[in-house]
Amino acid sequence: MFKILNERRQQVFEKGKDDYEIECEKASTAGSVSQRACVFCGSRVVLYPVADALHLVHGPIGCAAYTWDIRGSMSSGSELYRNSFSTDIHENEVIYGGERKLYAALNELIERYHPKAAFVYCTCIIGLIGDDVDAVCRRVAGEKNIEIIPVHSEGFKGVKKDGYKAACEALFKLIGRDGKTPLTADLPDNKAINILGEFNLAGETSIIKDYYRRIGIDIKTCFTGDSSVADIGKAHHAQLNVVQCSGSMTYLAKMMKEKFGIPFIRVSYFGIEDMSKALYDVAEFFHDSGIMKRTEDLVRSEVTKLLPKLAPYRRGLEGKKAAIYVGGTFKAFSLVKALRHLGIETVVVGSQSGNEDDYKYLKEITGEGTIICDDSNPLELSRFVLEKKADLLIGGVKERPIAYKMGIGFCDHNHERKTALAGFEGMLNFAKEVYATVLSPVWKFSPARVFWRMDNEQ
Repeated sequence: MFKILNERRQQVFEKGKDDYEIECEKASTAGSVSQRACVFCGSRVVLYPVADALHLVHGPIGCAAYTWDIRGSMSSGSELYRNSFSTDIHENEVIYGGERKLYAALNELIERYHPKAAFVYCTCIIGLIGDDVDAVCRRVAGEKNIEIIPVHSEGFKGVKKDGYKAACEALFKLIGRDGKTPLTADLPDNKAINILGEFNLAGETSIIKDYYRRIGIDIKTCFTGDSSVADIGKAHHAQLNVVQCSGSMTYLAKMMKEKFGIPFIRVSYFGIEDMSKALYDVAEFFHDSGIMKRTEDLVRSEVTKLLPKLAPYRRGLEGKKAAIYVGGTFKAFSLVKALRHLGIETVVVGSQSGNEDDYKYLKEITGEGTIICDDSNPLELSRFVLEKKADLLIGGVKERPIAYKMGIGFCDHNHERKTALAGFEGMLNFAKEVYATVLSPVWKFSPARVFWRMDNEQ
């Protein structure tokens, strides 16, 4: 293995060779060029799908441009969320403050679009110049009679997952605001759940909701895919929180458990095994024989239809190798299992925000020689791909150039994607995408692959 920065030695582990516990949950090493995103990006991607809310970025125009339409989230209602409004802070505001500009922007946008609520994102420069964003939000909220929530996501506060925390705190302020019905504790016959960490990428929320409705479970709120301010306000009426993206939403689930007494479980909706388990786990929670029977029937029916369709893709992909680098480890777990169904071995796997237990589990489900890495960087990922001779890299928009430079296939499994990969039908879409990219004839023309073949011949 090539030389790794001294400060990062313990954050890279090769199964079967190293015997130490992998270090994680630490700040990125200076000079490492981490693949992580900023705090503001973390908050923006979580809150962005709240469709009928106003999203105003208080900062330079570049911040709004960076996160414009970064989620492949779809909406069955309002399209207001697709606008990336910004106060467009310039030198004048840096010197004299941007509060007046923020006040004017909020008034103009609220009068023009009539949103149900507004989120104001504080970026790095706002923390530096000291604008009292909370005071401006309170003033406009009183004048316009609308909930305006400041989202403190100044980048120097930490890393992307601190943005998730800021987003959860913002959402929590909206929960329990409907005031129409008692809490779930007073509704013992209610069989309803909230889905946390599902963002309706390529319309996936409708797929998941359909499964639950077919087994007899009502969905109160989805955080935040295809959601509205009103949906979020009634989330406290659910009996169970089902956390799909644990990295972004576990904090909100814990707050809801403390205030409203709603328990939560962690699930994944990707891959045959995890999608099935997500349905069974919810069915078991409600201790209802009818729900369990419908769950068994649904899983049996969907898997029976799916497996024959996967067979031709598996025949073409058998023996291939994959590298995975994603934001949260729960996604990586599902990917390792899903790739195994396609006959693909995972030889590199890593995440931006895993914890000690997550990496222990990755060690359990991967084979000997697999490289497991925390908070990696482009140089490391490139060398890992070459060293392990991976045929496929699964990641997000930042990892795509790495794959193409290495001359291997790429599958987008981040929030920018436009193809539904959740659920049983999503597994088939995943197989088709992996097959098409890994077996594309274009890779034989890649300079990187030419050198790769020469190296193998030697």
